[in-house]
Amino acid sequence: MSRIYDVIVVGGGHAGCEAACAAAKMGLRTLLITMSIHHIALMPCNPAIGGPGKGHVVREIDALGGLMARVTDECTIHIKRVNTGKGPAVQTLRAQTKRDLYSLTMRRYLEALPNLFSL
Repeated sequence: MSRIYDVIVVGGGHAGCEAACAAAKMGLRTLLITMSIHHIALMPCNPAIGGPGKGHVVREIDALGGLMARVTDECTIHIKRVNTGKGPAVQTLRAQTKRDLYSLTMRRYLEALPNLFSL
């Protein structure tokens, strides 16, 4: 039995999760391939979301219906405004998250999407 997919996403990091989510929400049969299902959206030892660079990307992903901001909201331990000594254009929020909970929550959201399959 052959399986036919419209989109194949290789890698279950932040970008891979968002790409798979977007494709599945568009109604495309999507396959997410990752080395380990337990490492979906695995965060580094300093599990921070936000800051001057990633904060803008997270807001754009959120505006397009992505998962990163929603999952961060559910897993936040502490949130802080950074660059407060600088002008308002570079001030932003940074959230410290529960590392393991973030990965589990992202996985839960992805598994609930119709049209998304994983290997």
